[in-house]
Amino acid sequence: MTRVDRAWLADAVRRIEADYNRSSDTHLIRVELPRRAGVTLYLKDESSHPTGSLKHRLARSLFLYSLCNEWIGPSTTVIESSSGSTAVSEAYFAKLLGLRFVAVVPAGTATPKLEAIRFYGGEIHTVDDPTATTEAARRLAAETGGHFIDQFTYAERATDWRGNNNIAESMFAQMSREPHPEPTWVVCGAGTGGTSATIGRFIRYRRLDTRLCVADPECSVFHRCYADPAVRGLGPGPRSVIEGIGRACVEPSFMPTVIDRMEAVSDAQSIGAMRALSAALGRRVGGSTGTNLWACADIIDEMAASGEEGSVVTLICDGGERYAQTYYDDAWLERQGLDWRGPAERIAALLG
Repeated sequence: MTRVDRAWLADAVRRIEADYNRSSDTHLIRVELPRRAGVTLYLKDESSHPTGSLKHRLARSLFLYSLCNEWIGPSTTVIESSSGSTAVSEAYFAKLLGLRFVAVVPAGTATPKLEAIRFYGGEIHTVDDPTATTEAARRLAAETGGHFIDQFTYAERATDWRGNNNIAESMFAQMSREPHPEPTWVVCGAGTGGTSATIGRFIRYRRLDTRLCVADPECSVFHRCYADPAVRGLGPGPRSVIEGIGRACVEPSFMPTVIDRMEAVSDAQSIGAMRALSAALGRRVGGSTGTNLWACADIIDEMAASGEEGSVVTLICDGGERYAQTYYDDAWLERQGLDWRGPAERIAALLG
């Protein structure tokens, strides 16, 4: 076994921690709901990270975890299976450490995401079958003698859920001076399952009454597994167009036991909610943010109907600039057969 030079390792960890120290925390945006008195919506804006998405936190944690396990050294090629945002953030950290990075992505990944990976010095390895990216990443790691950083396995364990600048600690600290400081619900999506695992564990560790809802694309296995643990994968069939969340097979980082509720959301609902929120904010957000918001709308309507007051917190997962040729292109949406205008009207009414 070849050991990693401790001086290089210490410097690598220092570089990552210094990078974090140069960045402020992400913003928490309060959204008043004039037609839902007593309920307030909050959006934690993860698009304000240096690499533009929630995955910046995950990438930082994965690199630190791999470094401290001595899986990454000064000449290691780092490889990841990713549809885009995680790879963008990991390419950023690989560049920070002077390491080669290869992203294994499914064909059809949004071009702006691929350009962002390349901007940070990453290389692209495209796979036609989106279910075969993990296998391809393992093969590349073996061929290059590199390290497969494997977000889908390590996401739930790389982040210290008890509190070490993780998203849950940040979210609840920012809520502490709001009228309803302990959220009634937190809503997030699941790609690896790492974010939901971190938030769900944090809630239990801090003995909070907050409940966790995970919003999942209809064409994903996670909500099916939540309803029936025997379901571990999907057969051939249509897949969601919402990048970054939903999977065809249950990943090791998905922890259903810390989730209180799951909502299956159609692609049309996700896109409609995304477009309505973008109009309300005056800037574009990504598709998975729309998925989150649609589940929030269901919860908020239920709270209002029962006379329950409180706060609901969800995430702006990434910005919408990377989706100009897809989610914000009406012709593209029409080719996908997505009738998003009705869902957009529902969310616009909620927000307005």
